[in-house]
Amino acid sequence: MDEHRVDYENAKADFIHFVQNVLNELSAFDNSLSTLNAKDCIFRINRDIRFSKNKSPYKNNFAAYFNKAGKKGIGAGYYLHAEPGNSFIAAGIWMPESNILANIRQEIDYNFKEFESIFASKKFKGCFTDGIDTNDTLSRPPKGYDVDNPALPYLKLKSFIVRKSLSETEFTIDKSEKALGQLFKAAKPFVDFINSSLD
Repeated sequence: MDEHRVDYENAKADFIHFVQNVLNELSAFDNSLSTLNAKDCIFRINRDIRFSKNKSPYKNNFAAYFNKAGKKGIGAGYYLHAEPGNSFIAAGIWMPESNILANIRQEIDYNFKEFESIFASKKFKGCFTDGIDTNDTLSRPPKGYDVDNPALPYLKLKSFIVRKSLSETEFTIDKSEKALGQLFKAAKPFVDFINSSLD
């Protein structure tokens, strides 16, 4: 890191500027983000190595999380990940605590038609073609839910995330921040639904 300190600081400055522009786009349709600045949203380059076999002290990416409480917010929000060969955006909530997870499941169960309609919208499907991530699920129905519940595939989820991979040119094309803002805007009904269960 010391050998490349200047390169890192230049790249970091570029990312801060980029994130601020993305945040401006987000704030235009999500007023809860209007009091934030880029530094409230950007994660540190240092890795938490306490419980990891990989003891490398630094990450290979820049990342930012846009939530009304900044990067430490516990509700649903918008995530931006910049890494060579593995850049993407995401929206939703990742591995929430058990009480929050229970609230989200209850909201889906009570308002399943509304939840399904989010994924059925043309705008959403055009931006997030894979729909909600179903890779991390329970093997059995969560406590209190029947096996014949029509919402069960969603109720078994441990996280509620939609994601879209990005090419490196999508960070460098003209008005790329505006294009990313439009992708996040398509995910706003999903984010709002999750957060409504926590309010």
